[in-house]
Amino acid sequence: MKFTISRENLLTPLQQVVGVIERRQTLPILSNVLLKLSDGVLELTGTDLEVQLVTKALVESGEAGSVTVPARKFLDIFRLLPEKSVVNLECRQEKFVIQCGSSRFNLSTLPAENYPEFEAGTPEVEVAVPRDCLKRALEKTIFAMAQQDVRYYLNGLLLDLDAQMLRAVSSDGHRLAYFEQPLENGPEEGRQIIVPRKGILELNRLLDEGENPVTIQIAPNSLRVDLGTVRFAAKLIEGRFPDYQRVMPRDLTRVVLVEKTAFKGALTRVSVLSNEKYRGVSMEVSEEGTMCLKAQNPEHEEAEEWIAVELNGKGVSVGFNASYLLDAVNNVDSESVKLSFTESANSCLIEDCEDRQFKFIVMPMRL
Repeated sequence: MKFTISRENLLTPLQQVVGVIERRQTLPILSNVLLKLSDGVLELTGTDLEVQLVTKALVESGEAGSVTVPARKFLDIFRLLPEKSVVNLECRQEKFVIQCGSSRFNLSTLPAENYPEFEAGTPEVEVAVPRDCLKRALEKTIFAMAQQDVRYYLNGLLLDLDAQMLRAVSSDGHRLAYFEQPLENGPEEGRQIIVPRKGILELNRLLDEGENPVTIQIAPNSLRVDLGTVRFAAKLIEGRFPDYQRVMPRDLTRVVLVEKTAFKGALTRVSVLSNEKYRGVSMEVSEEGTMCLKAQNPEHEEAEEWIAVELNGKGVSVGFNASYLLDAVNNVDSESVKLSFTESANSCLIEDCEDRQFKFIVMPMRL
């Protein structure tokens, strides 16, 4: 295997692939990137057996072959080479030689045939989704995913597709983020899949702005997304995601409208003196049209702030985790935030006043 390539042609696809490769691996070869060269196209593959990325780069000249090399060392070398430089790479006697100007590097290699296969399965569903639609769906829900929860099905994001709609849902048991987007030519039979946290984070990182559609293929145990220059694949989480439709509060009798910037600023300031572990802030909305936010900590320090609001219904007195409220407010694009409560105020529905596609539910906490 031998080829010549410009630094810039290889750097971007290499950076994309290295994102899924863990620093510490039980199998040494999983710390490597697989390089395959044929017909003037270099294919780079990285995987941790849960997520796989495949990218391509055009080479200037070369001899076909395949090899695996340490991914992060390879990336560090290429990142530090001079800009717009031309690099010669060659595999010699179990060493991968990188030569650029007066610089020369020898990397150790492992056989390409030992690189593990990623079992993606046979696709059962294929659907084209606008790139910006999928990007927005992930960005509006990604923050509410659980991390290392014993309820393994929460450690990911639910994608719910049917003939007319794409829905993205995430929850950590204390809050739930929901986003829906109309879909053309979706699957006739509805399909729900749970994509693991790492896969969602990587997919969101790879998605750029634009209207070009991406192709989603769903197999029984895996998801594949063709992004054009990058092919993404991830194993799915087996299990049943909670019925999010049942979680949506009904009979909302108290509705509060508050100016977003004022609400966000007050929450941020008051939470400074909240309990560092629980981040609890109490919210009291009076029928006179004022909201009082209060916080205190074990050192008996206190903070409170008042904001003018519009209230429809009776007053509300409830406590929340300030971080959860701020996450929701940061994802509201309109100038006002809508907070809706049931009669018992056992949950709060947070909505964008202008865009009903995004909804956020947060459970109260005792203070």
